[in-house]
Amino acid sequence: MAKSGIKKEQNRFTWLLLTPGILLIVVFTSIPAFTTLSYSFFNWTGFTRGTFAGFENFQKLFTFPFRGQFLSALRHNTLVFIGIYIIQTAGGIFLAYSLYQLRRGQRFFRTVAFFPVIFSLVIVGYMWQSLLNPFNGPINILISKLGIDSGSLLWLGDTKTALPTMVFINLWRWVGFPTIIFLAGLNAINSEYLEAAKIVGASDSQIFRKIMFPLLAPSMTIVSVLTFIGAFEWFDLPFILGGSNGNPEGAADTLALMFYRLSFGSADSIANQVGVGSALGVVIFVIVGVGATLGAKVLRSREVEG
Repeated sequence: MAKSGIKKEQNRFTWLLLTPGILLIVVFTSIPAFTTLSYSFFNWTGFTRGTFAGFENFQKLFTFPFRGQFLSALRHNTLVFIGIYIIQTAGGIFLAYSLYQLRRGQRFFRTVAFFPVIFSLVIVGYMWQSLLNPFNGPINILISKLGIDSGSLLWLGDTKTALPTMVFINLWRWVGFPTIIFLAGLNAINSEYLEAAKIVGASDSQIFRKIMFPLLAPSMTIVSVLTFIGAFEWFDLPFILGGSNGNPEGAADTLALMFYRLSFGSADSIANQVGVGSALGVVIFVIVGVGATLGAKVLRSREVEG
C-alpha cells in the first residue's frame, strides 16, 4: 500500500512538471496546426473566410501559376538539406574529434565553436551582407588584393551564387550545434573500448573508423533529423537576405517563403491566397513529419549500443 501511494505521488508530480510544456505545445503548435488545416478547406477573400472549398486549394497548389513556384522551392529546400547535411555533419564531426583530442583549452575552443549559434539571426544576416558587399565588402576587397577580379562576385545578387552563399552562412552559424552533439557522443563512449584497441596496436584513425564513428550513431540520428526539419522549414535567413520573393529572381526561394507570400502577400503584391497558403502549410507539415519519422526510424535501426 505504501509503495502504491508513493507511485501515485510520483505520477502526480511527473504530470505537474509536464503540464507547462504540454500547454505550450498545444497552444503554439497543435492549435495553429489544426487551424491551418481547417483554413485549407475554405475559399478566402483577403483574410475573410468564404465558402467550403474541399480539396480545391490543394489542387490549385499543383496547377499554374503555383506549381512552378512549388517545385522550384521544393528543389531549393532539397539542395539546402543535401548541402547542409553533408558539409555541416562532416564539419561537426571533424571539429568534435579535434576538440575531443585536446588536452588543454577544450572548454575555451568548445565555446568558440558554439558561439555563432547564439547570435541573433538578424545580426548574422546583416553582418554577412556587409562582409559580402560587392563594392566595398571586406571579402571582395581581399579577393581583389589577391589579384583576382571580384567585379563579378555579387554573392547574394547572382542567381548562381545566392543559394550556395546562404547555405555557407547557415553552415557558419550552425556548425557549432552538431559539434557539441558529436562531442557529447564521443565523451559518452566507454573508454575501455578505446584502451583495448590501443593495446592491440590500433592506430588513431582505425579507432575512430572502427569504434568511435559507429558509436556516434545516436548523435548522428539527432543531427540528421534536426537538419532535415530545419532545411525544409528554412525561412529566416533567406527572408533576411533575399526578401519574401527569394531574390535574386527566386533563386533562393523556399517552401516557407512561398507559404509566407501566399498567406500574407509580398513586397511586389499585397494580394494573398490564404487558402492555398494553408494548403502549402499542410504539405510542408506532411513532408517534415513523414521525412523526419522515417529518417529517425531508419537511423535508429542502425545504432550500435556502446
